[in-house]
Amino acid sequence: MGGFGFELCNRNAFLAGEKGYPAPKTKKTGTTICGVVFKDGVVLGADTRATEGSIVCDKNCEKIHYIAPNIWCCGAGTSADTENSTGLISSQLKLHCLATGRQARVATALTMLKQMLFRYQGHVSAALVLGGVDLHGPHLHTVYPHGSTDTLPFVSMGSGSLAAMAVLEAGFKKDMTEEEAKVLVANAIKAGIFNDLGSGSNVDLCVITKEGHKMHRNHETPNPRGYRRPGGYSFPRGYTQVLRDQVDVEVVDAMEIEA
Repeated sequence: MGGFGFELCNRNAFLAGEKGYPAPKTKKTGTTICGVVFKDGVVLGADTRATEGSIVCDKNCEKIHYIAPNIWCCGAGTSADTENSTGLISSQLKLHCLATGRQARVATALTMLKQMLFRYQGHVSAALVLGGVDLHGPHLHTVYPHGSTDTLPFVSMGSGSLAAMAVLEAGFKKDMTEEEAKVLVANAIKAGIFNDLGSGSNVDLCVITKEGHKMHRNHETPNPRGYRRPGGYSFPRGYTQVLRDQVDVEVVDAMEIEA
């Protein structure tokens, strides 16, 4: 059965304790994701900035992940955990659909996600906004890294969730049209982009209805680059100072670990 492995925990403890190697520090993650239920479906939204601590390592990443044709999921937290968690559940849900011969239900995907995350007690850093439409209508849920869930008509997650939630609470109303929901979600994501340093770049939207889904990649680009040097940038060889050219290599003895 697929899943996550933590076989290297003992090795890391050995390196940190006996060899004196400092353990890597956790880095603050940044994201703004949200979702809204409208009259005929669900609108999911996300920013496109990927950070590594204080470094922006990707300005246009995708945070809306495929689960099933009628179910999509926004991910916040560690990008590797969100990618692999949603991919794992997507494959398991596909096998479930083939076995039952029925369309995937949002509640089934929710149960699979929450059980998997609860099993790892929060060590899998995946905070998710799950949305979809099935025979029971539109559904919207949040899934926290420890496996707890919420079911609400509008939700937000990530470091920019407070700014996004302020916009959602002020602008949400029942039975919105698709265009109204798209505008509301886009404004909520932009609130996170402009008020949270961990969120930025562009706005991605995904509209899910009973007819299918429509992905709006880079639906809005509120942060266009203001200036580009006409001739580009060229750095001659030797432009960057070399501080050190010696590499230290230390051989660590192999250790036996009893299962």
